[in-house]
Amino acid sequence: MIRHCLLPISAALLLAACTSLGTQMSAESWRDDTATPEFEASGRMGVKENERGSYANFDWLRTAAVQLFDVKTPLGNSVGRLCQDGGGVQAVASDGQVYRAATTAELSRQLLGYDLPVAYIDRWTNGLRVPGEPYSVLPDGRLQQMGWKIQRNLGEDGQVRMLLLERTGLSLRLVFDRFGQPERRPGSCAADAEQAV
Repeated sequence: MIRHCLLPISAALLLAACTSLGTQMSAESWRDDTATPEFEASGRMGVKENERGSYANFDWLRTAAVQLFDVKTPLGNSVGRLCQDGGGVQAVASDGQVYRAATTAELSRQLLGYDLPVAYIDRWTNGLRVPGEPYSVLPDGRLQQMGWKIQRNLGEDGQVRMLLLERTGLSLRLVFDRFGQPERRPGSCAADAEQAV
């Protein structure tokens, strides 16, 4: 039941679009900067597990204190929200039920039975490798790290337009309609929830 209800939240981290957007990032462009830039983004996302696919829209906020991912149906209804701060990570379903864990990997295993790379997608979105983890860069420009092949496509303005993550039996895609500096900066998941009321 939990897996059925919250698969879209995890899909939350990703979408399957029919077309490839922008130009694929070159092999030399992946960086290993220490800090992950702050950003606010929105777009469409999906996850395909074997032959089953889930699709949704998303709003994503990443600041130094909080990472917040809202998932909505194409009609704008809330599916759920994933929030991570210094106290851990929590998922809030559309019915208000809250699921908590110390790490995103633990929450993913608890809700889905497998790990989604939630903790690293913000870095890969910004063209950054995960520090301290082995990696290789394929000749076509895709990063291979932590069991995933990551493709990042850029628009003419140099901003990310599409992020595709693939491993055996699972693919995750984010298509960005907007990507820029944060307009809001909640200090914690609790502070953001209070602002939303």
